[in-house]
Amino acid sequence: MSITDPISDMLTRIRNAIMARHDFVLIPASKTKLAIAELFKKEGFIQGYELTDVDAPQKNIKVHLYYHDRDDPAIVGLKRVSSPGLRVYVRKGEIPRYFSGIGVSILSTSKGVMTGKDAWKNGIGGELLCYVW
Repeated sequence: MSITDPISDMLTRIRNAIMARHDFVLIPASKTKLAIAELFKKEGFIQGYELTDVDAPQKNIKVHLYYHDRDDPAIVGLKRVSSPGLRVYVRKGEIPRYFSGIGVSILSTSKGVMTGKDAWKNGIGGELLCYVW
């Protein structure tokens, strides 16, 4: 099955797994999705992730979700900003602070996928992928 927006599919799978209170979720792997999962882990939104089905043609990312309590997930919301039909680019001075810094904006830059805070520190802009809070 062909997916037109793989990052949106990843965010939707995570959102649905959190709503169903799953411990983990399987996502088809790509380099960008691995970089986003690494940022989620670094920012404390997930416990961790691992690459599964290493010998298979299509690898999967097993994302272990993080809950403070069983009823209190670390990820409260996910919002996709840029899409294949409408790309959203920001300059270094236009990088948004989501929820006054409580949320994290994720950008795809020329130096790789990074948080808005890291992109601002490095003085580079890029495509605004999503917000997580």
